Order: sequence, then structure tokens, then C-alpha cells
Amino acid sequence: MARATLSRWAPVVLWAGLIFALSSIPSLSTGLGTWDLVLRKAAHLAEYAILGALLVRALRSVPLALLAGSAYAVTDEVHQVFVSGRQGSALDWLVDTVGVAAGVFVFSRLVSARRS
Repeated sequence: MARATLSRWAPVVLWAGLIFALSSIPSLSTGLGTWDLVLRKAAHLAEYAILGALLVRALRSVPLALLAGSAYAVTDEVHQVFVSGRQGSALDWLVDTVGVAAGVFVFSRLVSARRS
């Protein structure tokens, strides 16, 4: 039982830790203008899609995974308020939450397809 719980939750904790570490970097600007914005938003989507997939795997509940992922995104944006050169953003929270939803959807579809 403990081994199964650890195998479900360790990836979530490690991935959330990586997101936290990336959010602690003072500036992620590439100096590419508009492309910088596009790349950063794509990175937000991707990192939170992975978190969403890991959460639905661990929680075994789509609604709980969506709620937990979106809540973590809120804490990430609050964290960034305290990082020099970064700022919390409602738009980033929204992009993160869309990423969580995408990851939850894709993972759930893959699991459903595997069961069929």
C-alpha cells in the first residue's frame, strides 16, 4: 500500500518541485520579443499539462486533479510575486489551468483507450 502511494505521489511532488524551482529564477526572458511571450506561455502549458496528468494519475479523480492543479497554479503565481524580476499574473494562472485541463484530458483518454 505505501509503495503504491509513493509511486503515485512521488512524481507529483518532484514535478511540483521543478515548477517551484523554475518559478524561483529571477528572469526567463530570451530577448526574442513576441516569440519570448509565445515560448513562455507554451512552457506554462506544457509544464502544467504534465502536472495535470500526474495529478489525475495520483488522485484518480478528474475533478480533484483539475482543482488541485489550478490551486497549485495559484500558489505558483503568488510565489512569483516574491521573486525579483518576476510577477504573479492572472493570465499565467489561466494558461496554467488550461494546461492542467489538457494534461488531465489526454491522460484520461489514454487510460480509457487502454482499458477498451
